[in-house]
Amino acid sequence: MLAIRMQRNGRTHYPTYRIVVQESQRHPLSGRVVAEVGNYNPATKALTLDKEAVKKYLDNGAQPSSRVAFILKKNGVKLPKWYKEPKPQKAAAKHADKLRKNQPKEEAPAETPAEEAAAESEA
Repeated sequence: MLAIRMQRNGRTHYPTYRIVVQESQRHPLSGRVVAEVGNYNPATKALTLDKEAVKKYLDNGAQPSSRVAFILKKNGVKLPKWYKEPKPQKAAAKHADKLRKNQPKEEAPAETPAEEAAAESEA
């Protein structure tokens, strides 16, 4: 099965990506690529994409990764009907009972009657 995914290039702390068609069992950095269909630079948001080649591979059953599908959709490539978008995951807090918002509210200390009387006599 083929996958359309991003292959990282570039230097340290400055990535650029190739958008490649590759066998899904291979590691993205293995170098064995069926076709290179585009480039993406996240720093400048520059994208070059061969839409005809992408459409050809999608029609033949290539499965896009979630990030590639987002990029394709944003640039007007129609995804096949069989593609299912992943549901956004909600992060669950570890030890939610220790969060400040889940702690009981602290009550302000009430003034004693002697202090109230002293405050009234001063006024």
